[in-house]
Amino acid sequence: MSESIANGPFPIPATREDQEAWIEAVLATEGVNLPRGAVENIAPFIVDPDQSLSEPDAHGVRTLKASAVRRIRTDAGDMTIAVVRMHGVGGVLWGHNERISSIWRSVADPTVDQGTERALTSVRPWMSVDDDGRETCFAALESVTTNRQTLIMNAEDTADALKRRDRIRPYDLEEELVLNGQQDPGMYVAQQVRIEENPEKGSDGNHRYPDSYWGWMAVRGNNRTQKRQSIFRLTSSEVLSGVPAEKLEREGEEIFCDPRDWLPEFSAVLNREFAEAGDDELDPTSGSRARRAAAIAVVDAHLVIGTTTPQRLYRIVQMNNRRDHVHPPLEFDALDRSRALGRSVLGMYVAQQVMDEKTAEVLSGLAPIRELPDVPADMTVSELRDLRSMRLLQELFPVDPHKRHLLRRALSENPPSQLKAGEINQRARTWSALTSESYPAPWNPRVGQVFSTRAREGIVLSGRRLPDLLAAADTDDSAFDELVSYRAAHWLAFFCIIEADRGSLDGQEVIGDAGERVRRSRRTVMNCLQALRYEKSRMMAVGVLRSLAAAMDAGDRRPWRVSSSGVEMPGREMTPLWFDSVFPKDTGTRPRKTVASAPALPTTATVPAPLLSPTLPALSPRTPTPSPLASTLAHPPAPALTAAVPAQSKVPATNGPAEKSSSAPSSEEPLTLEALTVQAEEQIRNLHAASVGIGELLGRLAEQSRTDSVDHPISRQRADAAVRLLNQTLSRLRRLPELMEEMTQPF
Repeated sequence: MSESIANGPFPIPATREDQEAWIEAVLATEGVNLPRGAVENIAPFIVDPDQSLSEPDAHGVRTLKASAVRRIRTDAGDMTIAVVRMHGVGGVLWGHNERISSIWRSVADPTVDQGTERALTSVRPWMSVDDDGRETCFAALESVTTNRQTLIMNAEDTADALKRRDRIRPYDLEEELVLNGQQDPGMYVAQQVRIEENPEKGSDGNHRYPDSYWGWMAVRGNNRTQKRQSIFRLTSSEVLSGVPAEKLEREGEEIFCDPRDWLPEFSAVLNREFAEAGDDELDPTSGSRARRAAAIAVVDAHLVIGTTTPQRLYRIVQMNNRRDHVHPPLEFDALDRSRALGRSVLGMYVAQQVMDEKTAEVLSGLAPIRELPDVPADMTVSELRDLRSMRLLQELFPVDPHKRHLLRRALSENPPSQLKAGEINQRARTWSALTSESYPAPWNPRVGQVFSTRAREGIVLSGRRLPDLLAAADTDDSAFDELVSYRAAHWLAFFCIIEADRGSLDGQEVIGDAGERVRRSRRTVMNCLQALRYEKSRMMAVGVLRSLAAAMDAGDRRPWRVSSSGVEMPGREMTPLWFDSVFPKDTGTRPRKTVASAPALPTTATVPAPLLSPTLPALSPRTPTPSPLASTLAHPPAPALTAAVPAQSKVPATNGPAEKSSSAPSSEEPLTLEALTVQAEEQIRNLHAASVGIGELLGRLAEQSRTDSVDHPISRQRADAAVRLLNQTLSRLRRLPELMEEMTQPF
């Protein structure tokens, strides 16, 4: 230990010779495949590096001790970790931290270019090319940024975002570090940031700054790293890109980029402050900087120094940290948590080789959509966004049984047959949150909660391109329904036409066309989609969808209103109030006066076979179909329902002649109101009796299975189909009492 270390708590870097010995030992350790530049960058921060080295072998080669190396396995791959003691100011905040991912414009947004603010470039594996032109992948990451100023701004934005996220923590992390030090090690991965523009030149004609910077990014422990550096009064951007002379108590405007140059002076400054503070400033909450930082002068750290699959390093380090934060109580918000869950699923798909790496990068928001295989060059912004969103939808609601199993593992779901609405909604929020990465600003991911539990069967789309669907939606029911079911909610939410129901009317006042304050009606996203499907407004709904797509293709300008025939009205902006007026809340909920038939109420006589290639049903009918009870009144089902009731069930008796006339009316004679009412009452009695009979049959089945010593008399396939039909029946039945009340005279 040097004299400087003995005179204060802040370590002076080891000698250049000791640093070099440590670098050589790290590179010689089995499983290590780091670039040398990355090791050289972290070496000054390592405290007592000689203590972690083995004795020389027969060839005089030293490596890291076995106690200083760990192997970690994740679903995405394995990695090798070096356990070190590090100067407390070390480490760099990572802009790609998933807890703050929503503050950045994603490269998955087709409108993002190099000049867009708050956009992070893609991270890729660090590659080296030898003299023969062969590429080798190393256990480090690489990214490219426009200039040094952008690099600094990204680091500062990251720090600001982390401070805002940390406010929900139930304690003050900075004061905890001051009082008790850092208890758990952070994890860091090497990343080189290359600068595209030529660095500035000084008066001597030489470049003032390097054209690339190495940093060790905090994969785990971003908040701790930020708070430590805040206590030291140094920023991550300075640790990464250079420390100004004034923070080293030197005159001038020079920037010191090499930690081998600035870290010794910085520690010396801190040690002098510590000595000058004296024992009268021992109170860590009000003492000097050096006194407050004493407990974190040295911290434990884990450095990623190797991996068997370096091309997948980014996904590996994210997977290792993700599970700690996507579940409470740690501090992901709803949007970032949903995105992290989705990336967990995609990462598992890649690890299990059911998805290629490039597709996963695009769907995760780490690569532009045009990098997907076979993307046509003529795709517009709206179509590119739609392509990615629909791919995400099918990956999060897969039909493939293997993918369903992997998705269940990643999201800790119940078995498919027991999948609950909450789990379906979690997938929907994940889809919605990842989809929003293709847009300039995210929306509340609850906008995507538009699926029933039937979605657990998986979603199959037509595969038609967006322009084809929009062109055919006037007359093609399936095209129209696919647009409304899977596109409309996100498009409307992006342009702030609709929003997720907040549970109250608070904050739902808007400014009308004349400048007046207007309170909007509370309505759900589902209700908005039902209103779009109302047959009398179909031309208008198609026009709205086309207007939204055109607005995206025109630089995300405001969409124009449309006439009753679906024609755009340029210059007249679409607003939430306009949408509520032309697609009112009650549209799609009241019974329609129509003779369109609806499926008969389900019976116990038949159980449909499971769907081999299931598709998600419409959220509500495309055309104004009546409710189930109204359909029953107009088209009574065959008497098979009564036949399904067991003999033991007691069916309320009815008068013979009336029963005969109501059960078998003449198809040529219109039914009177009284006859329709009698038929409705009869079907309700039959349904009640059938429910009793089903319960008795299941009871007898259970009793017989015990007698025959059969634990599970019903196969999973048959049970899933029956339960699905029962749930659909219950959903229909819940709407019938309200409909009955609407036609009943008041008290």
